[in-house]
Amino acid sequence: MHLRDRPSPNHDARPAGAVIDMLILHYTGMTSAEAALERLTSPEAKVSAHYLIEEDGRVWRLVAEERRAWHAGVSFWAGRRDINAHSIGIELVNPGHEWGYHAFPVAQMAALEALAQDIMTRHPIRREFVLGHSDVAPQRKEDPGELFDWAWLARAGIGLWPDFATPPRDIPHDAPAAQRRLAEIGYEVPQTGALDEATRAVVSAFQRHFRPTRCDGTLDLETRARIAVVAGVAED
Repeated sequence: MHLRDRPSPNHDARPAGAVIDMLILHYTGMTSAEAALERLTSPEAKVSAHYLIEEDGRVWRLVAEERRAWHAGVSFWAGRRDINAHSIGIELVNPGHEWGYHAFPVAQMAALEALAQDIMTRHPIRREFVLGHSDVAPQRKEDPGELFDWAWLARAGIGLWPDFATPPRDIPHDAPAAQRRLAEIGYEVPQTGALDEATRAVVSAFQRHFRPTRCDGTLDLETRARIAVVAGVAED
């Protein structure tokens, strides 16, 4: 894989002993690749990622993997809050929901697959720790969004896409049960017992990843069933 270097100053040291065991995927949400590169390498912006992949498959290395890039922001997964300390961040060039969101091209997905497989040869990243920005920050973020092909990556051994055709056991029947199962998966979800605004944001994030045909935060039967399936896999 040919990497182009565009160093960003926006990084710092990882905490002593931090294990890199997460892969966080983003979309750039900007009008062009160059605009995204300029922002990710601007000292004033104070944001970055380790890599950026253009729609034609070109890959830019922005921050060395041993350094902590500033990509996840305020975030949480499975008890962790400093997601940046434990993760590699990859930005995918895509205008996002604000500027004309569209599917991710084959060339871009193929480059992501190759890059992710390469990264996973160096770091112990489990499939349930390959996540979208919206998974770790559901109250703030929507990326990489419902058009991202998680099933593609899972077929390559990257990330989680269970067999949803298999009837799940213990389908959550109400909001309290769904909240418990979403927390078991890793999401930060309030345990209020009600389908409140914060819970709906988490459900929407789950749907963007695991039920992309409907991302409205509603706990319909299919969403509840898929929560059960993913929670069951996470427990294995």
